[in-house]
Amino acid sequence: MDFEDSPAEAAARTEVRAFLDQHAELKRGDDRDWSRWGATTDDARATEYRRRCRDWQATLYDNGWAGITWPEEWGGRGGTRTEQIIFGQEAARYDVTSGFIGAAQSLVGPTLIKWGTDEQKERYVRPLLRGDEVWCQLFSEPGAGSDLSNLAARAVPAYDPADGWVVDGQKVWTSSAQHADFGILLARTDPDAPKHRGISFFIVDMATPGIDIRPLIQAQGVAHFNEVFLDAVRVPAKGLVGEVGNGWKVARTTLGNESQMISGGGQANTFPNVLATARRLGRTDDPVVRQELARVWGNEAILKYLQLRLQSAITHERWGDMLHGSLLKNAFTRALAHRTTLAVDLEGAEGMLWDDAEGNGFWQYQCLNQFAARIGGGTEEVHRNNLSEQALGLPREQRSDLDVPWSQTTRS
Repeated sequence: MDFEDSPAEAAARTEVRAFLDQHAELKRGDDRDWSRWGATTDDARATEYRRRCRDWQATLYDNGWAGITWPEEWGGRGGTRTEQIIFGQEAARYDVTSGFIGAAQSLVGPTLIKWGTDEQKERYVRPLLRGDEVWCQLFSEPGAGSDLSNLAARAVPAYDPADGWVVDGQKVWTSSAQHADFGILLARTDPDAPKHRGISFFIVDMATPGIDIRPLIQAQGVAHFNEVFLDAVRVPAKGLVGEVGNGWKVARTTLGNESQMISGGGQANTFPNVLATARRLGRTDDPVVRQELARVWGNEAILKYLQLRLQSAITHERWGDMLHGSLLKNAFTRALAHRTTLAVDLEGAEGMLWDDAEGNGFWQYQCLNQFAARIGGGTEEVHRNNLSEQALGLPREQRSDLDVPWSQTTRS
């Protein structure tokens, strides 16, 4: 692992810092940082947060810093993964975020670029990258979460094949569906094929008649997630991504980018936020508190060095040193759980408050959100299985339904 940048990396870092210094401010570590307003129950502040996310994404696009690894022909920078890592490392120090817009881009963009038709890429990729259009992911269902390939939403050909498909079903845990213009949808097109081979991947206009979006109020009092009902929803033939029945292979591109997107939060420098809370409460001389603060710092250092290892592997093409996305994802969510729980513990009785707490309940929100973070994008247990099978080469989990037609399997 290289602890120092190569000359090319140092030049890229200098260029990134110059851009950020011109267009953003350094984080203060308190409630004045708008980038932390995504963790709020205040409707006005949440609306302002979404507006600023859009504005920041437009700033990135207009200055050539959006989609760093995306091809130039589709609006990206045409850069390397190393440059993307460097940008994330530097941007973590600044009060900026693309929030829900950037998250959707990480999932949808690479998938459309790899699997979409030229017409689909021409229509959707640039507006997605600039933040002019917002997307959501219609994958999980009440009976298909960790076992996503067990999904039951059906897509059948319209009476006239030229009219495309008719979709019926229910999706759940759909992030920001109420704000989305489009969605990527997995639906079963062949119930008599084994469950992984009878799925197709679609683009859906979220304004299509028959789509009913119902926000789910979470423990924090906000509705980040939604359940989405699809009742005879018409999807045009040109909305199919990839081939019929090949949707699981397309979705694997999306899911792989999802775990990388979540673990990318490991670049975030949140230690100043926790330290600021300890200082405000006069707890920095407590040896136990200092030990836990050191653990927060250590967790972030581990994540930083994991990113450096990844950066070095890419730079020197040492593919054997590449980190598995599941390792980064689990390391990030465990660090999140520790620092948010510590912050609320430090607040003592104040930790039982919400809007009246310092910072408009920021830590209370994040402490509860740790549970969603540990489940979203695949549970810790799923990612441990991924590591055991894909990274360590251990035997695969025994399954009895892999070659059984989906219509004959037992479902919850």
